[in-house]
Amino acid sequence: MCGRYVSTRSPKELTGLFHVTREPEPAESLGPSWNVAPTDGVWAVLERADHDSGEVLRQLRALRWGLVPSWAKSRDVGARMINARVETVHEKPAYRRAFARRRCLLPADGFYEWQALAATQEHKARKQPYFITPEGGGVMALAGLYEFWRDPAAAPDDPAAWVVSCTIITTEATDAAGRVHPRMPLAVGPADYDSWLDPALQDAAELRSLLTAPAGGRLDARAVNPAVNSVRNNGPHLLDPPEDAPEA
Repeated sequence: MCGRYVSTRSPKELTGLFHVTREPEPAESLGPSWNVAPTDGVWAVLERADHDSGEVLRQLRALRWGLVPSWAKSRDVGARMINARVETVHEKPAYRRAFARRRCLLPADGFYEWQALAATQEHKARKQPYFITPEGGGVMALAGLYEFWRDPAAAPDDPAAWVVSCTIITTEATDAAGRVHPRMPLAVGPADYDSWLDPALQDAAELRSLLTAPAGGRLDARAVNPAVNSVRNNGPHLLDPPEDAPEA
């Protein structure tokens, strides 16, 4: 799975990297995060038709991580839908509509996974976090889906009634990630951004062919500060090595 990740690039930088034509609204403000967690706001790149002109525009928007299906009775279900398995994403009721029409890219510097470590004379059994990132650096464009949900209990004119949420598509882990955890997020390469984001492309087989391992599987995994285990902690110090760094 992918349960935490790092996203520190500014909206200005992301706008250039992903050729965004509509920048975020002033109300959409997210700072850098070294510990992005479920239900947090996250930057997403997506394409939608303009309400007035009908022109399809590439947008950078702040979404809630944890997809809430349009038919859900409560937004709370999103906390359990942070990942969608690529093996079944095209057929599961919670994701199949979004997979066909509402796909997005979730920019990330890298993601975290945890490895269970057995007890030793020096330490109790614990889970060691690893930061997994492209070997040469650069941004990851994680493959995502987004959905609109309206609170059925909200007043008709309540602007806060709408929630736009997202999920990350995952697959079996390979390379460095596979030595830490059996699942990993999927990504989309720059040459395929246009196709993945195009809401008119709805062929499931063609869409699945666009998904790849982040950085083509050329990933580096390194043990990092166990402080990342708590969602209350944030900051660049989370990427520091632990005092007793194990090998992945």
